Amino acid sequence: MTLDRLAPTIFVLLWSTGWVAAKYATLFADPLTFLAMRYAVAAVLFYFVCRVTGVSWPKGRTAIFHAIVSGMFLHGLYLGMLWWAIGQGVPASLSGIIAGLQPLMTGIAAAVLIGERLGASQRLGLLLGFAGIAIAVVPNLLTVDAGAIPVYAVVVNVLGMACVTAGTLYQKRFLKDGDLRAVAALQYVGALIVTVPAALMLENLRIVWGFGLFATLAWSVVGISMGAIALLLYLIRRGDVSKAASLIYLVPPLAAIEAAIIFGERLSLPMIVGTVIAVLGVYLTNRKVDRRRG
Repeated sequence: MTLDRLAPTIFVLLWSTGWVAAKYATLFADPLTFLAMRYAVAAVLFYFVCRVTGVSWPKGRTAIFHAIVSGMFLHGLYLGMLWWAIGQGVPASLSGIIAGLQPLMTGIAAAVLIGERLGASQRLGLLLGFAGIAIAVVPNLLTVDAGAIPVYAVVVNVLGMACVTAGTLYQKRFLKDGDLRAVAALQYVGALIVTVPAALMLENLRIVWGFGLFATLAWSVVGISMGAIALLLYLIRRGDVSKAASLIYLVPPLAAIEAAIIFGERLSLPMIVGTVIAVLGVYLTNRKVDRRRG
């Protein structure tokens, strides 16, 4: 199998573990503080990978600027807002619904802003993907006291989703060339520019040093920040951004399955049905179609 075929599956598997890692991370550090540590380690590791493998860095200040800005949106603002909102009381189920809006927004924005054409089956796939997410998580959301959810935190969560949409389009528009390892290193510099000041202003910088912290940090850096992100950047560069974004539909249901296995959380029938529908939506969005028939 080629990397083009394997990359989407591996990306979803790696990225979905971020929800589990986030749950563990709160035991050992404040959310933004942990993210700042994660980004710093990832930036350093990517830098050494670039040095050892002789990677050429982006040429010119403009290219470097674009890489840093994309990192501010894709990592710093998106994950920072998401983790902070969940820490303020936004249920994971509601956050999953909000995340499910991102592929739809990306598909619409890609068509309007960069002229990316979506066929009928791809449009149907995006809608089915969101429907699957809704079916999977709404039953859990209905058991939550709506009055206990801070409105400002929900707004921040939505803004985070908008930021990852903007970052994905920015990446596709301005970072068409250059080695992805060098781009990733610079993107984590951009993430730190956002995350460090936010952590200093909003948190107490709590860190509980120990094996648990280092184990969670190691997986978050190597498995997610390096492995999953490298694959996402590869997918954005190789294909349509709407196709890459549609993979996000598979993350919440898969994360629910992982939580059921690891934490013993209940896996309901709606979760199973919603996952099947989301998988169908992603298949329709990503399958090859005859562009002449649209």
